[in-house]
Amino acid sequence: MIKEFDTIAAIATAPGNASVGIIRISGENAFKIAEKTVKLKNVHFTVDRTFDHTVHYGFVYDGDELIDEVLLTFFFAPRSFTAENVVEINCHGGMFVTGKILSLVIKNGARAAYPGEFTKRAFLNGRIDLSQAEAVIDIINSKNDFSLRNSEAQLLAGVKKRIGLVRDKILDETAFIESALDDPEHFDIDEHRDEFLLSCQRVVEDIKEIIDRSGNASLLKNGINTLIVGKPNAGKSSLLNVLTGYERAIVTDIAGTTRDTIEESVSLDGIILNLIDTAGIRSSSDEVEMIGVSRALSMIDRADLVLYVMDLSSSVDENDKKIADSIKSKNIIVILNKSDITDAKITDDIEKFANNISDKIVVISARSGEGIKELRNILVEMFMLSEINFDEDVYVTNARQLECINRALNSMELVVEGIRNESSEDLLTIDLMDAYSALGEVTGEQVSDDLADRIFSKFCMGK
Repeated sequence: MIKEFDTIAAIATAPGNASVGIIRISGENAFKIAEKTVKLKNVHFTVDRTFDHTVHYGFVYDGDELIDEVLLTFFFAPRSFTAENVVEINCHGGMFVTGKILSLVIKNGARAAYPGEFTKRAFLNGRIDLSQAEAVIDIINSKNDFSLRNSEAQLLAGVKKRIGLVRDKILDETAFIESALDDPEHFDIDEHRDEFLLSCQRVVEDIKEIIDRSGNASLLKNGINTLIVGKPNAGKSSLLNVLTGYERAIVTDIAGTTRDTIEESVSLDGIILNLIDTAGIRSSSDEVEMIGVSRALSMIDRADLVLYVMDLSSSVDENDKKIADSIKSKNIIVILNKSDITDAKITDDIEKFANNISDKIVVISARSGEGIKELRNILVEMFMLSEINFDEDVYVTNARQLECINRALNSMELVVEGIRNESSEDLLTIDLMDAYSALGEVTGEQVSDDLADRIFSKFCMGK
């Protein structure tokens, strides 16, 4: 059922000068406001059903002043993005002209839309669910092909379908308990406890599968926090430069040139790396350098991946051992750099040391770019990019949605534990409904007004 709202308007295209701009109007009075604002060529017009999903050529006037020539597209409720009457005015894309047309539309009866208000109306009017609404902003903010394709899959209700199947199973188990409470003569939970336990365990496995499949996918969407560490002059900054494709960091033959962290995001064949180049780790009497070393060590905790750069022309020493101890709990790729130097070679000490740190070792020359393709292949293998299949499933990468799913998992694990401990039916029902509600928050079937406002406030204007 379409909700009653006032009529809103906004510029729906990105700020700045462009060839085309769009002013979007949505609400009960959208057509009347369009009639006041635009004159079709040589005729006055009144919108009727024949205008639905059609485009018309006309002119925007402010009194007798011609503002711009435009195209109007009409969408009748409920066959529009917001499920309301919608008009889109396509004009020339200058900031001044789009602003002037929007001001005229507001003068003729519309209200300036809040950020995300069009998508919020689509959600409130039942046009899309909350996971689809969040997919809209994810499409806009996509940084790589994976993020775009996954968001498109969510927009086609991939998350809604998957979550809906799990919620149906939980509802079936809740109905079974309610039947046992209402009609104990015909429904005895004790007689079916093993079957009930098995069914709830399957729900737990379903939820775990959603979470497990989405772990690495979230990294692929938001980027892999990648820390570049190593001794001074090992080639960390050179690696950063070759990965970014330009001289992002200063490179010299003087050890300790990098004193602070340098951060840059790059796309390596569709994988986003949030690169952090750090100061070379070594003992030093230089106070400023040691501040940089301390900062490098403190950033290890936030890293999803560590690229440990070793100099093939240098021997293993106590500084290497200190670095190895500090990163041992992380995903590590050991990068043996400076393969282009004539006397550089993989000694037994370096090989043994590297193998003790990681089974992922690549030999490169940061100066020439040799070995970067192999590094990319290792990244694809580590983060299972080759296993992602959008035809089979959708991957939950939204932090809010994952938090809801994890709460549902916790509640279902309590149900399983309660069945084993022969807890009362009332307690089992509470945990089942908590899981059901938590999953409902993913799609917005159970969501507070404050949460909805917070979600849509993050959208851009006009969307």
